Amino acid sequence: MLCASPQLWPEPTGPYTFATATVPVRADGFSLRVTASPSRNVTKHLNDAFALMRNDIRALVKRDGKKESSIGTPYDIVIRVSVKGSADVRLRLNTDESYTLTLKRKSNLIADITAHSFCGARHGFETLSQLIWFDPYINSLLTLEAAMVEDAPRFHYRGFLLDTSRNYFPVPDLMRTIDAMAACKMNTFHWHISDSQSFPLRLKSVPQLAQYGAYGTGAVYTPDDIRAIVHRASLRGVRVLIEVDAPAHVGRAWAWGPSVGQGDLAFCIEAEPWQIFCGEPPCGQLNPLNPFVYELLERIYSEIIELTGVDDVFHIGGDEVSVSCWSRHLKGFNPMDLWLDFTRRAMLALNAANGGKLPELTLLWSSHLTRSPYLKKLNSNQVGIQIWGASKWRDSRAVLDAGFRSVISHVDAWYLDCGFGSWRDSSDGHCGPYKSWQQIYEHRPWKKNSGTWRIEGGAVCQWTEQLGPGGLDTRVWPRAAALAERLWSDRTQGAEKDVYIRLDTQRSRLLTRGVHAAPLWARWCSHNPHACL
Repeated sequence: MLCASPQLWPEPTGPYTFATATVPVRADGFSLRVTASPSRNVTKHLNDAFALMRNDIRALVKRDGKKESSIGTPYDIVIRVSVKGSADVRLRLNTDESYTLTLKRKSNLIADITAHSFCGARHGFETLSQLIWFDPYINSLLTLEAAMVEDAPRFHYRGFLLDTSRNYFPVPDLMRTIDAMAACKMNTFHWHISDSQSFPLRLKSVPQLAQYGAYGTGAVYTPDDIRAIVHRASLRGVRVLIEVDAPAHVGRAWAWGPSVGQGDLAFCIEAEPWQIFCGEPPCGQLNPLNPFVYELLERIYSEIIELTGVDDVFHIGGDEVSVSCWSRHLKGFNPMDLWLDFTRRAMLALNAANGGKLPELTLLWSSHLTRSPYLKKLNSNQVGIQIWGASKWRDSRAVLDAGFRSVISHVDAWYLDCGFGSWRDSSDGHCGPYKSWQQIYEHRPWKKNSGTWRIEGGAVCQWTEQLGPGGLDTRVWPRAAALAERLWSDRTQGAEKDVYIRLDTQRSRLLTRGVHAAPLWARWCSHNPHACL
């Protein structure tokens, strides 16, 4: 903490200064004073977020298992927070996440945090917590006797996608993941909640989807589960963006239409040979000519918005539509025209679900629909594109050059599932090799910005054909943390020595918070980093 560059992750974007002297502090010696707040809700959120921060600091002592002591009289820390700005505690696309933090010693230690939003103040809590550590040799918490940080993110959208359809992940795993995201100042949990394999989301408005589509009664997310996850995420400054992919990537969850007089809601469900109709089994694709499909989508979208409180950004999927499926079942129609029409009608359903207005940013996956000539038929003022294609693909750049608001998730840099081989044969899979944290960190696709690009940010993606709950932490962390600094700080430098040391320090923080992050190197290197670098 004292012998290298400031051990903050992500690195602040503004000026900062740190004292080189330390003072002991007590884990139970932290108190909060809200000196300015634009609403009662912001004040309550600040108090609840402070309680989480205090638990994170207590965990520093608990992890060592020794009784806290001190080399001198420990200081209490009084945290004074002033929020002068938004009265909305939700993270919005235009939320000002900047903050300033000053720490100084008087009779107690005084930490002043000023921000324009709850989210900004929460980031200030996070930075302050990173300036506190436990010294096992003296059995004491320590902090710097003075510090000053001015900070704000480079990009507004800093995301992590988790697929819970291929394999189900229990609620505590999702909570822990959100805590880890917040520790790295990531702000968007993109929840790819359904796919052709399963539909684990139990919706009151369309209960049949989970009844037909979930793996079992123990593999569902109830409305109460969603609310609990959203509440935890809100206290951590994270939005929960739930994606129900359509029109492709649907399965047996949609097979009940004929039994209730609504006709075929989907075609090609579990069709064989699957290679003709989808990218991986089982297949399934919504019926774009069935009006009941759009009524159901409106109900789904409305309930998702109500559960999450996120109404300014929405993801409707739109990936990997099978031309072969619709050609077989809907003869005489151009499948690409059907796809474009489906997208427009799905957005009408979203408009109705959102009280008569579209979200500010409605995201689609990059696909054949986002290529010429169909790209020109999409409205760049209404639609944003999450670009998953490789960074060197011409189609990936074409979306940016066309001026669409974009979220970058390049498969050749930011897919965490790559490099583990194919689950169905002995090949290397569709997206090898493995993406190291260094490769993730050094990927800066906006360097070649032509001047028309509108990049909102980016997201790493964890698809889960070959991943279950027991391996989630080590697969994701600390690699996702590398993206977190890239999107927050966007340093021009690559993975230099100080980055290794700071990321190793951040990994140790994640461990204290119960996140089983993978090691960067041998433990000897953590003790002797400069010898390894």
